[in-house]
Amino acid sequence: MEGMTRAQIDRAENKDFALGKGPLRPRDAATLILLDRSGGEFRVLLGRRHMRHAFMPGKFVFPGGRTDPADSRVPVATGLHPDEEKKLVGTRISQARARAIAMSAVRETYEEAGLLIGRKGAFSTTKTDWQGFVEHGVFPSLDRLRLIARAITPPGRVRRFDTRFLAAFKSDVAVELPEGGPTNELEELVWLPIGEAKEADIPTITRTILGDLESRLQQDPDLSPGGPVPFYYLRYNNFKRDIL
Repeated sequence: MEGMTRAQIDRAENKDFALGKGPLRPRDAATLILLDRSGGEFRVLLGRRHMRHAFMPGKFVFPGGRTDPADSRVPVATGLHPDEEKKLVGTRISQARARAIAMSAVRETYEEAGLLIGRKGAFSTTKTDWQGFVEHGVFPSLDRLRLIARAITPPGRVRRFDTRFLAAFKSDVAVELPEGGPTNELEELVWLPIGEAKEADIPTITRTILGDLESRLQQDPDLSPGGPVPFYYLRYNNFKRDIL
């Protein structure tokens, strides 16, 4: 997508997003790319969104959603790795906001896919959205999360997000609910090899980021902390790619 003009992006994404006048300021969001390497190749978890959604209807996506600032006040067994926190924290992003972004990816993965990331043990919080972790005895943990990419939805969409794409391994899942997540936002959950995932019905930006992830895994299959993070955004009518 790097170097594409806004018009080219609009044409490429006209089936991914509802176009129209939307919010000028993108909202914080996070998504989690779960990786399974048990079969000799990397597979990623994708779920299909309902057709009724205005944002990416019917597309296969990673679990994720809008960040809730209150997530920063939920206790964790371990915080972000310092090298990962540096990638999230910036001039306009505090440590609390960075933690909320990471925690929202963990929470959304539970809500949409029924996968609880953390460590088994007694956990207590009064926050309603985290009662699944309380019930199943999982203390959420952030130290294994890796920032893979950041992308800001271009203007002219009915929804705009500043999305951080994080990754974790399936082995970091403490509990897997057989019935899936409680929100039923994703109609279908599938594990696909990265090559097949890139050919699925996914948004253009997701395909781009999967390509970035595939290249990184070839060089660093363990996803060491502090690795390169591509940042995609529109500037002066052209799509840019920086490295954080």
